[in-house]
This record gives sequence, structure tokens and C-alpha cells, in this order.
Amino acid sequence: MNRRKFLKVAGAGGVILAAGGIGFATTRTPTAALKPWQAPGSLYKDPMRRALSFAILAPNPHNRQPWVVDLKNDTEAVLHCDLGRLLPETDPFSRQIVIGLGCFLELFSLAAAAQGYRANIGYFPNGQPSENLDQRPIAQLSLVKEAEPAAEPLFAQVLRRHTNRHPYDTARAVDAGALQRLSSVAGPAVWARGTNGGKLLRDLRVLTRDAMRAEFGTPEAYQESIDLMRIGRGEIEANPDGISLGGAFLETLSLAGILTREKLADPTSSSYQIGIEMSDEAAMSSMGFVWINTQDNERSAQIAAGRAYMRIALQATADGLVMQPMSQALQEYAAMAPYYKTVHDWLARGPGDRVQMLARLGYANDVGPSPRWPLKSRLKTG
Repeated sequence: MNRRKFLKVAGAGGVILAAGGIGFATTRTPTAALKPWQAPGSLYKDPMRRALSFAILAPNPHNRQPWVVDLKNDTEAVLHCDLGRLLPETDPFSRQIVIGLGCFLELFSLAAAAQGYRANIGYFPNGQPSENLDQRPIAQLSLVKEAEPAAEPLFAQVLRRHTNRHPYDTARAVDAGALQRLSSVAGPAVWARGTNGGKLLRDLRVLTRDAMRAEFGTPEAYQESIDLMRIGRGEIEANPDGISLGGAFLETLSLAGILTREKLADPTSSSYQIGIEMSDEAAMSSMGFVWINTQDNERSAQIAAGRAYMRIALQATADGLVMQPMSQALQEYAAMAPYYKTVHDWLARGPGDRVQMLARLGYANDVGPSPRWPLKSRLKTG
């Protein structure tokens, strides 16, 4: 969040901010909610839990963390989707949720390989759900010890990768070689490409800006995000998922009644307008884009897109790039129809081809990790 912009509406809150002092600021970090990022794997002796402790760090829409794992033994498990963590307004067919589960599976596979195990992953063992997800499992997981394990360099980036929603450095172009490497690591069953300049970059900046504005202007869709906001340390640690608005500055604004869900949702409020300005600034500072296509929109294709996105994000981290998904134009609710058509007109390879992910690229100062539920909260045993 941009301090300068929110100070526009702070007024007397500025005095409160000054009075907060260093002591308040140093206690606002949601330490417990960030603990899953600290030496994952070190708490567990068995290879399955060790691999899963990395998998829960995967990026996923609105940080819903929709994974539930039925743990069978030290080398076998079944992945399910928590149907209470869907996004019915912005993701009505749960396509993005399934992509997030694909990210989870890729991190699981990388973490297994780092321990010397091959991850065998069987998608949808009881059949693929079609329009709506159901109770059937997403994947069957098993680990097999490798005699000669192959090194996977992307794994070294897992704890450094964080989604960066800030404006990017517009004086620094995305390196063409780095852009090529992103496409090359995507893996099988997908087609990944990118741009770092020219008309397409300019057009995608405007498209992603306008699609986000459309989401702001669709009350049901925007309210879904508002309802998932966690404002301040207390809320973040009580529910370490959703959209975190933390830190001493924002928490003080909240305590002063300046930053509230009601004001963020009110189109007449300054907070709402500043939110749009900040979203615009982020989109228009994009210095590149990468996108992932599949030849159809089967659930298995969505999983493949998620696995590819995870690898691309790790490669971006290795190259010093930062990324943020800009998926509004790919969403399937009515207000997005014109943007959906445009993005497919520009980026699809032909009839039936599906653009599954679109993300902006650039360079920016590092940001911290997103909160996570601990692994034990996402396991079913017995």
C-alpha cells in the first residue's frame, strides 16, 4: 500500500501515526502467520510431510490455500480441494483455484526431488470434475526413492519467491534472455510466451488496468475481495489466508477508522478511489508480461498451467525479476466478457486455445512472504 496516497485521507490520523511510536511498529509483524516460511521441512522426519511443508508455500488465488491432504503414510497421500475456499464471484468455475492446486503440486514435486524422491502424481483418480469442483480427489500422491536423484536448480528459489504487487521500475527493461528462460522452463502440455516491449506491452498494460477497474466496478466481485481482507496483525494471525493488509502504517489507519472494509468498498470514498489509483499505477508500470496457454480447458490442462506458472515464477526469481498475476481479463463472469475476448484475440493460438495465466513482470524491491496456514491445519490423518 502507498503511504503517500493514504496520507491524503489520513488528516488527523497523521498525529495518531506519529504517536504510535517504534514500539508499536516493531510488534506488528504477524510472526505466527509467517512461520511456515521458516525452514520448512526441518520439523518433519518423513519425506511426505517434508515435501508438503514446501508445497503449502505455493501461490494461489486470493491466498485461499484451498489444499487439503489426506495423509495415508510417510510416502502416500491424496490431495483434495477444500470446497469452502472457492471464489464463486471472481472464479465461478474454479479454474483459477485448480491452477493454484497445480502450483502446489509442482512445489511438492520439486521438494520431493530435493530429498532424493520421485513424486508420482496421478491427476483426478476418480475422474475429472467438469463445470463445478466436487468431493472427488484432485490427485493421488506417492514418493519413490531415487537411486540417482537429479538436481533441480529451481528449488533453490522457493523461499525467495514472493508475489510483488507494487509498482515496478519503469527505467529498467526486462532482459530478453530472461524472458526466453521463462518460456523455456514452463514444461510439457503448455505453451508459454512473453513480451518486454512494443505495442503489445503497451496494449497489455491498458487491458490489465481496465479489467481491474471493471472488477472494482462489479460490486459482487469486488466485495468478494473485501470480505477476504485481513487488516492488521490480529486478523492476519487469526486467518492467515486471504488478502493481508498488515504493517504498522496500515494497522494504525485501521485503528483510526481511516482504513476500513466499508470505506474500501464505498465507491464515493477516498480510500476506494486511492485503491483504483494504486491498481492503475501497478498495471501501467509493467515492464513485461508472460502468459500460459493450453490447447483446451480441461481440468488437467488447468493443473498443467499451474505447474508451469510455478516454474516460471521460480525462474523469474532466479533472474532477479518480480511477478504478479493479472488474471482479471481471464475470468469468466459477465463483466469480464469484453476483456476475455480481447485477450484471447491477442494471445490465443487458434480456436479452443485457452489463455490460462497472464502475469506482469519487472524489477522492484523485494517484498516479504504471504501468510500461510501451518501444514498440520491442512492435513487429514487416520
